[in-house]
Amino acid sequence: MTRHVHSRLVRPASWLTLWLTAIAAAGCGGATEMSVAETTGPAPQLPQPKPSLIPTINVVEASPWPEGTAPQAGAGLQVQAFARGLDHPRWLYVLPNGDVLVAETNAPPRPDEGKGFKGWLFKRYQKKAGGAVPSANRITLLRDSDHDGVADIRTVFLSGLNAPFGMALAGDTLYVANTDAVVRFPYTPGATQITAAPLKVVDLPAGTLNHHWTKNIIASQDGTRLYAAVGSNSNVAEHGIDKEEGRAAIWEIDLRTGTHRVFATGLRNPVGMAWEPELGMLWTAVNERDELGNDLVPDYITSVKENGFYGWPYSYFGANVDDRVKPPRPDLVARAIKPDYALGAHTASLGLAYVGMPGVSPTLAGGMFVGQHGSWNRKPFSGYKVIFVPFEQGRPSGAPVDVLTGFLRDDGKANGRPVGVAIDAGNGLLVADDVGNAVWRVTGIEGDS
Repeated sequence: MTRHVHSRLVRPASWLTLWLTAIAAAGCGGATEMSVAETTGPAPQLPQPKPSLIPTINVVEASPWPEGTAPQAGAGLQVQAFARGLDHPRWLYVLPNGDVLVAETNAPPRPDEGKGFKGWLFKRYQKKAGGAVPSANRITLLRDSDHDGVADIRTVFLSGLNAPFGMALAGDTLYVANTDAVVRFPYTPGATQITAAPLKVVDLPAGTLNHHWTKNIIASQDGTRLYAAVGSNSNVAEHGIDKEEGRAAIWEIDLRTGTHRVFATGLRNPVGMAWEPELGMLWTAVNERDELGNDLVPDYITSVKENGFYGWPYSYFGANVDDRVKPPRPDLVARAIKPDYALGAHTASLGLAYVGMPGVSPTLAGGMFVGQHGSWNRKPFSGYKVIFVPFEQGRPSGAPVDVLTGFLRDDGKANGRPVGVAIDAGNGLLVADDVGNAVWRVTGIEGDS
């Protein structure tokens, strides 16, 4: 009887000890064996996977920029604040007249997301990284009326939205991707506010789980279709493949009929999308899976082929099988498309914007800008910067170039985190900084080449 009572008394303490030990182990996991450069490019090095019960958790403590400070621009570049004092700005869209739309947004209520011990860990560290703020649920318009590189007019353009993210103009209609639906509004050039009620175009996968809540959209080049990026509902389908219906995919939406179809699949979390004009291909930036070690799996950018399958969840970077996913699907792995260009493991590459000629500067012309929000599942940190990938003949043609850095401090903490990127009417690069509550503008230094 004494033994029975003793067991009941120590069990809670034992579980607490186990949890604390697991947290400590997760935060102090082994360091990476590879550089980010080794997991970058068209043929990245892919080490053996190192799955573990408790993954490496190495989350930066992020805060807004102190007054008078800013990120560091790359060689031959300069940066200034286009706008400050925003509320978690995540995504950008530049209208034809030069007005800039900013989605001030964050995750909606998701009561079934983050349950269990691992979910508790993630929620705890998300708060540390500056991501646990309420969603403003609005789109703000910024206008630089005197063309000095700083927005001098700011208005609430749309409000009362539901975790809005992607924006796209087609003709006289503005489309907005809420977390649960694409909606549309009439748009008048030069308007500083839209008061019309939204009209639903199509529902998007959401619900009470809704793991990857951001939904992005881009219009086709002829304005007749939208492409909608929908992330997965998990890391690697651990909630069941039935929870992934319509997810980890890019949809094609016919704006004349309202019908939609899945255009490409196997893309764990496609967020940024851009058109490459030389070959006319749609490109996307994809966040790949976590918890296979510091050096797996690299995020990537890739051209998106119609009816293409890119591996998730059954394989990564082509036919590299993920043994955690049961049951396996060798038939799908056999046709998995290898992405075009890896961006380093766990960099959280989200934003994507193409710039042609003359470019942002003489050295940053003809290629893709990528916003890298930064890692949580790698030691040391990766990402936390904006890079440029040069293109030739419609394909990546060289090593990435650092464009905007300095988000990570020498003390291991961070000021701000870059997300969405866009090219403005003056060929400046705009960068949404959600933790910094700012939009930065990067331009070339006159006379520098």
